[in-house]
Amino acid sequence: MAGFPTSTTVFDSILFRDAFGTPRMREVFSDFSLISRYAEVEIALAKAEARCGVIPQGAADDIARLTDVSKFDFDLLRGETDIVGYPILPLVHQMVKQCGEAGRYVHWGATTQDIMDTAVVLQVRDGLAIVEADIAVLRGVLADLSIKHRDTPMAGRTHLQQALPVTFGYKTAIWLAMFDRHAERLAQLKPRVLVGQFAGAAGTLASLGDKGFEVQQALCEELGLGVPVSTWHVARDGLAEVVNFFGLVTGSLGKIALDIMIMASTEFAELYEPFVKGRGASSTMPQKRNPISSELMLAACKGVRQHAGLMLDAMVQDFERATGPWHAEWMALPESFVLTAGALHQAKFALGGLIVDDKKMAENLDISRGLIVAEAVMMGLAPDIGRQQAHDVVYDACRLANEKGIHLADALSADKRVSEHIDRATIERLTSPKNYLGLAPEMVDRVLASAKR
Repeated sequence: MAGFPTSTTVFDSILFRDAFGTPRMREVFSDFSLISRYAEVEIALAKAEARCGVIPQGAADDIARLTDVSKFDFDLLRGETDIVGYPILPLVHQMVKQCGEAGRYVHWGATTQDIMDTAVVLQVRDGLAIVEADIAVLRGVLADLSIKHRDTPMAGRTHLQQALPVTFGYKTAIWLAMFDRHAERLAQLKPRVLVGQFAGAAGTLASLGDKGFEVQQALCEELGLGVPVSTWHVARDGLAEVVNFFGLVTGSLGKIALDIMIMASTEFAELYEPFVKGRGASSTMPQKRNPISSELMLAACKGVRQHAGLMLDAMVQDFERATGPWHAEWMALPESFVLTAGALHQAKFALGGLIVDDKKMAENLDISRGLIVAEAVMMGLAPDIGRQQAHDVVYDACRLANEKGIHLADALSADKRVSEHIDRATIERLTSPKNYLGLAPEMVDRVLASAKR
């Protein structure tokens, strides 16, 4: 209906677009930006060919001067794209019209996929710059949390059961280490991915004779892209790597989100997302404070994972130009970038203002009445009575503590096999969870020292 919102996906919805994405990333992958990138590649091609003596310099100058994407007839562009199946020929029609006599040299020696692939790489470059900056900010946030809570004791949990004491800083340092590795992966993949595409109809540069490699290099220099060592019309590992990298990034965000959601549950109550009036409110339960950012991070992680699989599927392409798989990338790439940016945005908000209740962490650490450090007691007794005997003694004490609802220290003190070897003060020390953190604090230090940030 005229005048009413008409978007059909969360990526452009007036309701959900800023929940699942960011304005900056949407702009990178907007229609206007994409069409502008197509034109930018065509202009760069003309400049490159003029440099190499393939077309007149004056023609290249006119193509650069007269091309004006803002004056394109977008309805005509859409209509012709529907007919042709691809947008480049319709785009060339309008550039030719704008450029007058120089128009005869537009798209010289190129094929549609050359322009589209190179334009997408330009988008990918801009999108990766946003992701890279967001990861850097997030690493800083996680480093700060790790430093602040290096020695904040809490219950470590395995199989959702209390296992041994850890520190909250140890937990966030593990999160940080993941993103240190993601930053390294991103730096490594960029030279493989940010490579231009110019190879002609079947990828052999036949239309330019002996000038093919020269023009290819000049085009990539014009755009600041790497020069391909071979045609990649049907070798899609680079773009697939980007989206699968996003699968790793959002997978890590999903893990963090799951931890936050569980720890924010009423029964745990150990931390909360930042308070913003009305955020996470329920329509029927006034007391609710739902972990919205974590929920969105988890949803984005699931969406990107599906696109990662789609990009792997799209790698299976026939011969020298594909019949269909390439088109799947048109769906997967923009949505993966937007979802990843959205998830990182939510993570920066949630972790940047995370509310940590260290008193509740300490309280939860004590709910087992010392049983969480039964291993510590066993190892403390072992030098005096032997490892197996110590295991049996502590096992009996744990059963007594559970049956009577008493502290493990009291159960141990009541056992002569223990009291004959260690005094009450030692028992108290051994059964204090804060005294059995292992090397958790030192592991925080190792993570912090392991990378530049």
